[in-house]
Amino acid sequence: MEESNQLKSVLPPLGSVPLAGCPSRVVLDHVMSKWGFLVLVALAGRTLRWGELRRTVEGVSEKMLAQTLQTLERDGLVHREALPVVPPHVEYRLTELGDGLVAHMLPLAAWLLEHAPAIVSGEAAASATVAVAAAG
Repeated sequence: MEESNQLKSVLPPLGSVPLAGCPSRVVLDHVMSKWGFLVLVALAGRTLRWGELRRTVEGVSEKMLAQTLQTLERDGLVHREALPVVPPHVEYRLTELGDGLVAHMLPLAAWLLEHAPAIVSGEAAASATVAVAAAG
């Protein structure tokens, strides 16, 4: 019960958003960017090398993958390990902090996969219009 009250004291009231200067806005920008989100989800529960990560996150350029990984590493969400072998071998995995974040992101990813086809095709908007007209 005490933990629940502590959590409530940290969360903003429902429907409000953090102020412009709030550090959470910076983190939100990093983790919810197109590539940040996809990289974090791709690393869920596994360690990947650069090439594996690039193939998993289809469409990302080398430049954007490098920038995204550097940002997420700097934020403490991704760990980069360069192994002392030839040829160079670099692995990426989530940190404990990253694991905690991704646990919250995976339900959103599942929701997106389920609803994206209808949203993109316009069916969701059409259904909403019909529902509003029927209610009116």
